[in-house]
Amino acid sequence: MVESTKSMEVVIVASAFGVDAIRLDGHAFWAERAALAGADGFEVRRELFADDADTHLDALARLGERIHAAGLWSVHSTPATLFRADGSLDRNALTLAIDEAHALGARIVKLQLGGLEGSVATDAATIDCMMNAIGGSHARVVVENGQMKAGGLPSAFEALFAALPAASGLAMTFDTGNWRWADVDPLDAAKRLAPHVAYVHCKTTQGEGARRFAVAPAHDDAAFAALLARLPSDVPRAIEYPFRDEADAAVQVARIAAF
Repeated sequence: MVESTKSMEVVIVASAFGVDAIRLDGHAFWAERAALAGADGFEVRRELFADDADTHLDALARLGERIHAAGLWSVHSTPATLFRADGSLDRNALTLAIDEAHALGARIVKLQLGGLEGSVATDAATIDCMMNAIGGSHARVVVENGQMKAGGLPSAFEALFAALPAASGLAMTFDTGNWRWADVDPLDAAKRLAPHVAYVHCKTTQGEGARRFAVAPAHDDAAFAALLARLPSDVPRAIEYPFRDEADAAVQVARIAAF
């Protein structure tokens, strides 16, 4: 791993190296490249495994060993949603994600929020079920704002966190770019949700509608800097925009740490 004086922990999300590259070479190969770029952690993306066998617990354990040997800690990311489309808790998805994260040896396990547009189930039985599952997790469980209004509106996160007991073990991944797909002002979301944020996905966007895509923040992006300033300064930041090449990875790690 290259030497660094940065104090901010920076994670590289596997997809930043390119979806095709991850599926061709495997997560372990690119985790080692992430270490060379100066990253502290590497986010494994479940949807990018080339073979279902790679998601078996023994295979995840071997991958975790490779990531740890490279000097990195890991995040296990799944596209599964914590809440189903009808707003009810998906206990099976939560349990599977936790089991896979445990096999990987991950520090963080990330799911999408899901649920209905603007709301999720917060009744006592649902909260108890969720807390029982999260209580057995070795990894910090986080839910991320997605690119659709179902699972991508601040009101749903506010309702969920308001219903949780203190020190619930559940926190949020704040994706700085995904709010744009859901037509939400990221700075407004940060003002409302910052106390619950334990992990930040960093990206900005270009384009509109279906032609919107993730890009690196500009060096002089004052709006992006202001957004990060509203979020906790002691949580890891992850790079989730494409690198130009491998050399660019080290440049971006240093930039995101310094923002």
